[in-house]
Amino acid sequence: MGNSGSDDDLPTDVGTLQRLLAEREAELSKSRSDLAEARARESSKEAVIAHLQLAIAKMRRELYGQRSERSTRLLDQMELELEELEAAASEDDLAAEQAAAAIGTAVRSFTRKRPSRQPFPEHLPRERIVIPGPAACHCCGSTRLAKLGEDVTETLEVVPRQWKVLQHVREKFTCRACEAISQAPAPFHVLPRGFAGPSLLAMVLFEKYGQHQPLNRQSERYGREGIALSLSTLADQVGGCSALLRPLYDLIGAHVLAGSRVHGDDTTVPVLAKGQTTTGRIWVYARDDGPFGASDPPAAVFHYSRDRSGDHPQRHLENYAGILQADAFAGFNRLYDTDRRPGPITEAACWAHARRKFFELADIATKARGKLAVIAPLALEAVKRIDAIFTVEREINGLGVAERLAVRRQRAEPLVADLEQWMRTERARLSRHADVAKAMDYMLKRWVAFTRFLDDGRICLTNNAAERALRGIALGRKAWLFAGSDRGGERAALMYTLIQTARLNDVDPQAWLADVLARINEHKITDLGALLPWCWAAEWGRRKLAA
Repeated sequence: MGNSGSDDDLPTDVGTLQRLLAEREAELSKSRSDLAEARARESSKEAVIAHLQLAIAKMRRELYGQRSERSTRLLDQMELELEELEAAASEDDLAAEQAAAAIGTAVRSFTRKRPSRQPFPEHLPRERIVIPGPAACHCCGSTRLAKLGEDVTETLEVVPRQWKVLQHVREKFTCRACEAISQAPAPFHVLPRGFAGPSLLAMVLFEKYGQHQPLNRQSERYGREGIALSLSTLADQVGGCSALLRPLYDLIGAHVLAGSRVHGDDTTVPVLAKGQTTTGRIWVYARDDGPFGASDPPAAVFHYSRDRSGDHPQRHLENYAGILQADAFAGFNRLYDTDRRPGPITEAACWAHARRKFFELADIATKARGKLAVIAPLALEAVKRIDAIFTVEREINGLGVAERLAVRRQRAEPLVADLEQWMRTERARLSRHADVAKAMDYMLKRWVAFTRFLDDGRICLTNNAAERALRGIALGRKAWLFAGSDRGGERAALMYTLIQTARLNDVDPQAWLADVLARINEHKITDLGALLPWCWAAEWGRRKLAA
């Protein structure tokens, strides 16, 4: 007797075979639908878990502050993973719906729970598309219908960018008495013999320096939209606007150096030179008095140089005699000389730089990548002690200078004293070649500069204001690869100054640049300060209220 699954057991009737085949097909479709639904459920759960983990991490950071330098990298990684999981969940959800639809209504498709969406902003224009209602009742066929109401489903849509040409028509008139010809003056252009309007110029500038899109990529994109703007044409407009906006750059620089404290830092920038790239520098000096409860507007001024010589900060700060928050770059040392004119600059060391040296030794993820062979418990202990000082500093953020100083002397000074004693004790037991010893020496050799914040309430604990200002340049290097020349680096420094200062004052850089370019030629040279971002924001607010 054969096996139950042998060919001998199959019926020979064609109708029966067709029925069995249909049943098997239905079972297979049911299995495929169940499998797709299971995959959709699994993807949905993974996306929800990732979403909750990211939300928890962000809440912890907001509640307790930045716990470690790795937290920013972790948040970025979590957001990337969440993006991929959400996309996979949507893809599996659609596959489950398609599989359920393929077998009819017998199997109910799985519907993934999505995070609740906020309503669309009220200021967005609404376009009503009315779908005509039924002409007769679906139940009895009667045409005696009365409207009860309506359901509105909103869909967010975008209108592609629209280009237009403004035609300024100037009529000519002739005098019948003297036959002289009269005509209105030519319209205003941002640049002499220019053809681009202020909004277009502002978009090009912001795309290049704020969004890090080189002009060749912009030219290609505009070409695909049917607008021929060559690279050389765009470069001409950028150069002209840079010259036009330089007075505002000078005003912002003067405002930054008028503060009692500035944050200084620099970063590399590749520069194209004779067929190869060299490493230039972008320097930044930032002023931010917000953490001290002051009302003076924040600002940042950038400078470009071909190298990292100490002569550059000497030139940048030649008329400054306040507090410099910076790292231990040797090029700043001459600024701290007691016989310097107009006076010595007070050095304030950055605790974030010092903490980073210990953190890199204590970072478990770094060790896992094989960069360190042994665990550094002393580095971990140093990080914990420095974090306790940062905790005190976060609690007094926004207070006045006198209040900050009082709290520091009461709560932070004992912690700093304990840290110094602990480091000197442990340092004596270490070899001078040990990594932890080098991190300790970085602080102990500059202990006066590190502890100066305990005697001066105007001093910040870190130089993070300058590092934040440079963050956009670090991201932009991946997009534009290099600056075209030294002149290009100088133009970039000018535009970074304008855009970053606008951002620091919560001003839309592109909108501000468009309005400034439209007005600067006819604006009084003695009143250019009214065009600075913080003054412009106040004026813009008054305009909106008046409208």
